[in-house]
Amino acid sequence: MTETTARARANYRVRGSELTGRNWLNTGGRQLSLADLRGKIVILDFWTFCCINCLHVLDELRPLEEEFSDVLVTVGVHSPKFEHEADPAALAAAVERYDLHHPVLDDPELSTWQAYTARAWPTLVVIDPEGYIVAHLSGEGHAAGLTSLVQELVAEHETKGTLHRGDGPYVPAESTAGGPRVPGKRPARPGPGTFLAGDTGHRRRVELEAGLVTVRRTIGSGRKGCLAGGADEAEFNEPRGVALLPPGGAAGGGYDVVVADSVNHRLRGVDLATGQVRTLAGNGTQRLLDAGNHTKTGKQEDFRDVGAESESPRLTETHLGTEPLEISLSSPWDVLYSSVLQRVVIAMAGTHQIFGFDPRTHAVEVLAGTGLEGLLDGDADAAWFAQSSGLAEGPDGSIWIADSETSALRVLEFPEADGGRGSRVRTAVGTGLFDFGFRDGDAEQARLQHPLGVAVLPDGSVAIADTYNGAVRRYDPATQQVSTLLRGLAEPSDVLVDLTPVADGGDPLLIVVEANRHQLVRVPLPKDALAVDEGASRTQRPTTPMSAGPVALTVRFTAPTGQKLDDRWGDPTQLKISASPESLLVSGAGTSTGLTRDLVLSPEAGDGVLHITARAASCDGEPGGDIPDHAACHLYQQDWGIPVSVAPDGDTSLTLDLRGLD
Repeated sequence: MTETTARARANYRVRGSELTGRNWLNTGGRQLSLADLRGKIVILDFWTFCCINCLHVLDELRPLEEEFSDVLVTVGVHSPKFEHEADPAALAAAVERYDLHHPVLDDPELSTWQAYTARAWPTLVVIDPEGYIVAHLSGEGHAAGLTSLVQELVAEHETKGTLHRGDGPYVPAESTAGGPRVPGKRPARPGPGTFLAGDTGHRRRVELEAGLVTVRRTIGSGRKGCLAGGADEAEFNEPRGVALLPPGGAAGGGYDVVVADSVNHRLRGVDLATGQVRTLAGNGTQRLLDAGNHTKTGKQEDFRDVGAESESPRLTETHLGTEPLEISLSSPWDVLYSSVLQRVVIAMAGTHQIFGFDPRTHAVEVLAGTGLEGLLDGDADAAWFAQSSGLAEGPDGSIWIADSETSALRVLEFPEADGGRGSRVRTAVGTGLFDFGFRDGDAEQARLQHPLGVAVLPDGSVAIADTYNGAVRRYDPATQQVSTLLRGLAEPSDVLVDLTPVADGGDPLLIVVEANRHQLVRVPLPKDALAVDEGASRTQRPTTPMSAGPVALTVRFTAPTGQKLDDRWGDPTQLKISASPESLLVSGAGTSTGLTRDLVLSPEAGDGVLHITARAASCDGEPGGDIPDHAACHLYQQDWGIPVSVAPDGDTSLTLDLRGLD
């Protein structure tokens, strides 16, 4: 153990609080306590199943859990953001869907969340075998640091005799899926009477007969991986959206379908005639530049390009190059061929951006979004998204977007159709990261709850897979009204218009992807919509009473063992701060370097939310030494939404951990 680590742990000599909640999953019915885990290294993973960053952390932890299976226990503390996520049946389905091999504590009242002062999803807390907290981490990208920490804890506690090797408390639950497992996105039509659907849970594509049940053929072996090859040998990892290219759309041929291979962080190409699968873009390393923690070899990209008063930092890069297999992507969730742009549009959920892929040149570029998470309209290169997950093209070529974490319907418009220049982002429904509900009516007052899919109906209106409300909603751009077409569904994750009956004089149908029933269902398009008003809600989290000001904000960051701050081009840290309502902040808003800021809050603004984004860049190297020319560099980022109330006796300081000392 290093001297720095020893000093840090002495400062954090605090015992972990008891693990309290409604129930435990993946324990065979056993109710665990912290005492039951004594002798093990414990990682508490505070997560919520809507959160893409949380899903990234689940995958980051898998190799760690496997390597240290006899000494390490991960406990997923599920602290829900949305109302639907507090449903125990929905949580159980999510635990199965994401193939979790560790105990999960259902914490719907956020009691354990509060006990460990979690403020953001995801948060990781490490507890040593004696029950003391040794690290508090926010965000993702901590796998390397956690590996070093676990190794040090193993050595330390084996010497002390306080480490107990052996199996942990995980007990797998029985699977509920029968045929296709979690068909995540809408199917595509490769030919008359057939549909190419995602069998996401089985890591393959399936071609279904017209009845949407009988499997004509499969593409993918079902093994987790990224192997190119024939239909029986190719490998995917949670493939989601699929886009059919127009005839001759791909340069040189060889594929006519593009698949968003989400957990592989790649785009894959499929030749429907032969079933051959190839990789089109992505190097398999998760891209976290401009949103999240970024790891790459070589020079750290410079994000210090904004002034202290800048409210909307521009993208530092748009065209990412013509070497698509060398580019990092991040959880591509949906894909769509744009007739206007003549390229594949990608909902890049992991970086909160919209990407483009040109099948003729294989160039990859950013079409919209800075990478900052939130809801901000305007020029495409200045807009903010939040885990965009569904795409559909409108009659005029505009791209409709299901922006899930803001419970919003957004649209990317092209006033100048030439290559998308002059494109802008506009919000049709939705107000912010923590606002949701089930309300029809005027779009300004309407509410959705974590929508994942969209489709354009024959009349030009937009159908929305309102996933956490279990409904299909409709937005009419002409009247700016929202209504409900269907409800009572089990997490509908996408919707497709089936025009096949129209050729025979019939009415169009809807094909709905019901993720939690593992099925696709075909239903008539209702002629009369419902008008539902179950209210508007906000994510309920403890409110922090704050003084009007000044309030000293500090974000703590300590580079992991073996890394140092990358100060070769100036201050490698950055804070961006805003508030909703905007009037909450009298001063202190904006973007500047450094991880401290003095804030002044308005006592007249009432309750609100502070939006804080912190970044820090570090590279491999020892403190006090030089950074090698080809060192691996890392960008750590976390977004917080802190509910606050202004009170005369409120706190005069606010401290957050981007990466607490370990």
